[in-house]
Amino acid sequence: MQQKVLSTIEEIKIYSDPYRIQILNMFNKQGRPSTVKEIADKLGEVPAKVHYHVKKLEKIGLLTIVSTREINGIIAKYYEPFQGEIHLRHEDGEHSPLKQVFRSETLKLLNEMYEQSRQMFMKQAKHGENMFGQISDMTLYASREEVEKLYKDITKMCEPYTKRSEQKEDQEVFQLFTTLSQHVDETTESPKSKVPQDQPGGQSSKPNDDAKEI
Repeated sequence: MQQKVLSTIEEIKIYSDPYRIQILNMFNKQGRPSTVKEIADKLGEVPAKVHYHVKKLEKIGLLTIVSTREINGIIAKYYEPFQGEIHLRHEDGEHSPLKQVFRSETLKLLNEMYEQSRQMFMKQAKHGENMFGQISDMTLYASREEVEKLYKDITKMCEPYTKRSEQKEDQEVFQLFTTLSQHVDETTESPKSKVPQDQPGGQSSKPNDDAKEI
């Protein structure tokens, strides 16, 4: 799986913007390369507004132009969202003021990802019994190596379903949001850990926490 590292406060701020997360989610829901106009129509927005945020996401590599096509004399650019793990990492010392800002922006990003996923699930739940939705809450017992392999295996199993197939007319759009976190006993010091967070649409954000990472 591809990996991308966001290591500056500017990159995290670009990524953590709620509206840009919505744009990335919409690109992922399309299941194919799409234009700014297509995404703007889906969001009910004017293309100029979406284009501004698309260029920001393109700047940090979360959207990439994969093809162009001339339509009525206008060159349409088709963008594809990044598919893979996104690592949030800062190299400054533990007590650096910049690292504290970086940590704050990272927590804001994770909170927004959780909130948008929660809203999507609750919106679906209100539609009635014919809508499909599942939620699980499990406690696992494993070594760090085993649980990291488990997460990678789950992600790999999902890869065949992250692209829309033109041959399958019965395909619908489903949203998978998973978290895998280490239990922390609040009566003891929090252990340093790596917490994978799976963003809707197949992207995975992993805020790291070790000697040189957050």
